[in-house]
Amino acid sequence: MANELIAVVLAGGKGTRLEALTRKNAKPAVSFGAKYRIIDFSLSNCVNSGITTIGVLTQYEPTQLDSYVGNGEKWGLNGLHSLMTTLAPKQTDEGLAWYSGTADAITQNIDWIDSMDPENVLILSGDHIYKMTFNDMLWTHTSNNADVTIAVCEVSPEEAPRFGIMVTDDKGQITEFQEKPKVPKSNLASMGIYMFKWSVLRKLLKEDHKNPDSEHDFGKDIIPKMLNSGMKLMSYEYTGYWRDVGTIASLHQANMDIIDGVFTLDSFYDSNKIYTEDTYSLPHYVGTKGSVKSTIANQGAIILGKSDYCVISNEVVMEYDTVCDRCVIMAGAYIGKHAKVHNAIIAPGVKIGEYAEVNLGNDKVVLISQDVPAKEVR
Repeated sequence: MANELIAVVLAGGKGTRLEALTRKNAKPAVSFGAKYRIIDFSLSNCVNSGITTIGVLTQYEPTQLDSYVGNGEKWGLNGLHSLMTTLAPKQTDEGLAWYSGTADAITQNIDWIDSMDPENVLILSGDHIYKMTFNDMLWTHTSNNADVTIAVCEVSPEEAPRFGIMVTDDKGQITEFQEKPKVPKSNLASMGIYMFKWSVLRKLLKEDHKNPDSEHDFGKDIIPKMLNSGMKLMSYEYTGYWRDVGTIASLHQANMDIIDGVFTLDSFYDSNKIYTEDTYSLPHYVGTKGSVKSTIANQGAIILGKSDYCVISNEVVMEYDTVCDRCVIMAGAYIGKHAKVHNAIIAPGVKIGEYAEVNLGNDKVVLISQDVPAKEVR
């Protein structure tokens, strides 16, 4: 019996703009929001949508991500009627056949997808922060008999040139696609969420694989070809919170958005609950602990200093008379007595010495990825 919908999560990108955070770790495995990892969001969205078959495509520094995803138990997908699996690039006589583009990643896994016998395939990025169920998108897709349905969201005119832009008619059908246009004709940006008829996509991927001039990319090759061929492309407009956390600044801002209440994660009973490996503590608490002000902290943190607008992970220690503001402090970091840190992401395990002053008075967010000696001023 065919699956109506399975999901494939693209989780193999290098994430070089996250600098040291992804030097030995895949971007989707980077921590977020005090107790989560970035990939928790895509996987939880699938589970909350009733999708029970998920393939996670890994590539760059996959060890931690493979271990974290495991057999899908964190998301309840290790049963007889459910499946989560990680899929690496194919092994050839010359070594691993690295994915050459987003479409090529799916092409290399056609056999696995075929074995799942899906009617439709949902393709997601593993490095976006959002809470979304895909049931309404599936209804839009099937009721319109679309070949592909693409999730879009409104962006400002200033942001539009950074995205793939979809031009639609009054029924939501996509009539034109602009890849990072200088003069956008619309403010509907592609979210990189695609729902394809598998029979249609399979044929397109086979043809694309044989094309030496193709970059094997959905935005650059597959979607334009579908438009040019007269296929039916529908849009699905999403109005909730969504952020691509591909840079230090955007990762920092998304954490600050939680503190501001722009994006909410604090309910065990939310129908869109985000699942993670930390099943024993509340997702987080917001409020005060000692002299903590507007801060989100994992219950495993020890906070003896002052913090304002901080997101603090487990096993963090902030010693007496420390002052941190607008900081994302990742697991195992240590802030020495009298140290002051402003507008920073502090990488896992980093130690900041006594009396150190880091990034004070600077509006630009910095990543602190190496220990800072006592009394050093940055």
